[in-house]
Amino acid sequence: MSEQHDILVIGGGIAGASAAAELAADGADVCVLEAEQRPDYHSTGRSAAIYIQNFGNRVIRGLTAASRAFFDQPPAGFSEHPLVTPRGVMTVASESQMAAFHAVLEEASGMYAMNRKEALQRVPVLRDDWLAAAALEPNAMDIDVNAVHTGFQRQLKKRGGRIICDARVQALERNGDAWRVQTPAGEFTAPVIINAAGAWADAVAQLAGVRPLGLVPCRRTAVIIDPPAGVDVSDWPMVNDAQDNFYFKPESGKLLLSPVDATPDRPGDAQPEDLDVAIAVDHLEHAVNFEVDRIEHRWAGLRTFAHDGALVIGWDPEVDGFFWVAAQGGYGIQTSPMASRTAASLFAGKGLPQALLDTGVEAADLAPDRLAKAGADSQQS
Repeated sequence: MSEQHDILVIGGGIAGASAAAELAADGADVCVLEAEQRPDYHSTGRSAAIYIQNFGNRVIRGLTAASRAFFDQPPAGFSEHPLVTPRGVMTVASESQMAAFHAVLEEASGMYAMNRKEALQRVPVLRDDWLAAAALEPNAMDIDVNAVHTGFQRQLKKRGGRIICDARVQALERNGDAWRVQTPAGEFTAPVIINAAGAWADAVAQLAGVRPLGLVPCRRTAVIIDPPAGVDVSDWPMVNDAQDNFYFKPESGKLLLSPVDATPDRPGDAQPEDLDVAIAVDHLEHAVNFEVDRIEHRWAGLRTFAHDGALVIGWDPEVDGFFWVAAQGGYGIQTSPMASRTAASLFAGKGLPQALLDTGVEAADLAPDRLAKAGADSQQS
């Protein structure tokens, strides 16, 4: 016997949970199939999410800007706690990074240059002989990832949807007008598959006989370190350097540090590499006036990218009933409100939401066929 649904969403991370919640709003019977014991096991649960308007390419910035209202005022009952808290992001540069710094500042919106004295007052561990320039994006915010992810799951369940864990897809085939999915939790059928499988999105496509899009999972490393003894870091902004060699931000009285790595990796349970941890510490110690005595905790997650850095949202151009919500690339949390609305709107054939169109993003910027075309063009050249 098979469970029958209107829509099967493969993947219960932020992409799948948010899209499923929006799709269920119109009364569809939506079931999410999650491979792991809990839906936040991989990238979503390992995210150090912060809402940054000046993050990613033009399309990402549009999705981010159009998501801001949701974070500021989420729907009634979405969460018992605020989704965001003020943080700010300070971009810093050494003398050798000034060209990169000016390029960042020129492209940014809502960011202003700071004098060195102000920057050193805001983050007093920065080395005076290293810091040449700084700029602040004051409206950046910490995102409560668990509150956002749980909120979408709550919405889905209130709208009659389900999330089934330990349901890794083992086989996936089109049988007439329906997809049949085999998992350890049983067999499921539906006319439509939503592929929100994160790092496994191309693998799921191949199981379905759908042409993969060339998505690339990349490893991102993070560690927790102690700040200097007696230093209160709670009011510091997140700090990143102009060349993306490192960032650090307050985290429960300590500092979260990352080398901003993006190393191509295979889909799986990402683990931090000693070299990446060492690189993060080395870059940090060049810029600050204290040494890292110990690593309290380390982890890694996968951020999956399309070749152009934008999300993939839309119907597959070749196979009926197969819809992509993939390639979040580390932007999945901060874009989830508008990305999920976009998925539901495109699914229903209504085009992009007006709020996203107002940012200059077009459906072609997100469509899966842009990647197929790019692959064909590269093969011809």
